[in-house]
Amino acid sequence: MARRRLGFWQWFAVVLVKPVMTVWTRRTWIGMEHIPRDGGVIIVPNHLSHADPLVSAHFVYDAGRWPRYLGKASVFRVPLVGSILYRCRQIPVERGTVDAARSLDALVAALDEGGAVVIYPEGTLTREPDLWPMRGKTGAARLALATGAPVVPLAMWGPEKIIDSRRNRVSLRPRIPVTVTAGPPVDLGRWADAPPTKATLEEMTDEIMLRIRDLLAGIRGGTPPPLWQRPGRPGALEASRDGIEEPGGGA
Repeated sequence: MARRRLGFWQWFAVVLVKPVMTVWTRRTWIGMEHIPRDGGVIIVPNHLSHADPLVSAHFVYDAGRWPRYLGKASVFRVPLVGSILYRCRQIPVERGTVDAARSLDALVAALDEGGAVVIYPEGTLTREPDLWPMRGKTGAARLALATGAPVVPLAMWGPEKIIDSRRNRVSLRPRIPVTVTAGPPVDLGRWADAPPTKATLEEMTDEIMLRIRDLLAGIRGGTPPPLWQRPGRPGALEASRDGIEEPGGGA
């Protein structure tokens, strides 16, 4: 990363967070070369734990990019905190309102500026019993179709040992092993000129999620299961899978 491009508050965040993560985790970083050194890129991780944003941000930063996440707009309205988030170039979104769609415009603008945007396509923590990925929402696919930016899959294993979100437990022991692997950009070329129909976006999203799942299988070993579908939601994919309204995947 060209360090001179970072502002004061970005440096402040690095100085505050990175030493903590360096002590808290024992890292295995794989595939950093797949994250382009410059230009707009959409990074799509799996979502295991509330520690995921810390781990994925550490990986993306070490790969030479400044990660930009979606965050709840209400947090951006908190005095001082909101100002710091803005200055760190994070992106607010109004959840569950018509204004949520505006976040797509903000993401497009971030990519046009050459930013590295991180979107959790599952939209929330996975509900799959063994922490494999769920079927995704279509926000990342919609953004890729609108901008043509490469979509780099990211698989993480280990953040669930830092924060066990299912049991509301936090481990403070040092050097918790975490593995993050990035794969080559997902090949979405066959949809390059397709209109953003529900079917197109769902097909693209499945392709993205399968790539993430297979990367995760490379870390965990074994044969991964099919993409998990939330119980009680009939049909292949629900209509509300845009995913933009789920800021930062719980970040």
